[in-house]
Amino acid sequence: MSVVDAARQALHQIADAGKAPAMQAYMKSDMPFLGVQSGPRKLALKAVFLANRLGGAPEWRRAVLALWREAEFREERYAAIELAGFRLYRDFQTLYTVPMYEEMIVSGAWWDLVDELATHRMGHLLERYPDSMRATMLEWAHDRNLWKRRTAILSQNRFKEQTDTALLYACIEPSLSDNDFFARKAIGWALREYAKVNPREVVRYVTAKGISGLSRREALKNVAQVPG
Repeated sequence: MSVVDAARQALHQIADAGKAPAMQAYMKSDMPFLGVQSGPRKLALKAVFLANRLGGAPEWRRAVLALWREAEFREERYAAIELAGFRLYRDFQTLYTVPMYEEMIVSGAWWDLVDELATHRMGHLLERYPDSMRATMLEWAHDRNLWKRRTAILSQNRFKEQTDTALLYACIEPSLSDNDFFARKAIGWALREYAKVNPREVVRYVTAKGISGLSRREALKNVAQVPG
C-alpha cells in the first residue's frame, strides 16, 4: 500500500462523522470533513509516514501532491501539509519544492491551509536560501493573489531576532491599502510576532504608516509598555 492510500485509510479509521459538520461549518469549507481532530490525526499520520518511507525527493513530492490534488476531505489536505513537513524529508526542502508549495497555497486559498505553509515551509526555505527566497517573497508580496501576499508577509513569523526588518516591511507595504480581512490580519500578526523582540520599532512603524485599525490592534496586542 502506498503512503497516500495508507494515510487515507488511517484518517477514515479514526474519523468521527458526527463531528464533521461542525468542523466544516467552523472552517467555512466547501470541502467536507471526515471528523478527525488534530491530535489523533497527527499521531495516526506519524505512524503511517514512519511505516511507509519514501525513497527520494521526487517520490515525496508526488506523494504530497497526490494527497493534496486528489483530496475529497479536508483532513487529506492537512495530511499533505504534514507529509510535506515530516522530519524524514528535511533534506528534500530545497528550492525545487517552491512550485509545489506555490500550488498548494494558491489552490488552498484559506488560512488553515496556507498559514502552516507560509510560516513553516516557506519560512524554512527563506532561512535556508535567503538570497533566492528573499527575491521570491518580494515578488509574491506584489502578486495579485491574496494568499501569496499573505505568505510573503508571514514568512518570517518564527524568525524573532533574526527577522530581516527591511524584507518584512517590503512584504507588508504592497498590502497596506488592501481592505481584505486576511491581508490586514496577516500584517498585524507579522508585526505582533516581531514586537515580541522589538516592540519600540513596531510602535514606530505602526505610527508612521497609519495602518488599518485591525492591523494596528493585532500588532500592538501584547505591547503593554514600550521602553523609553
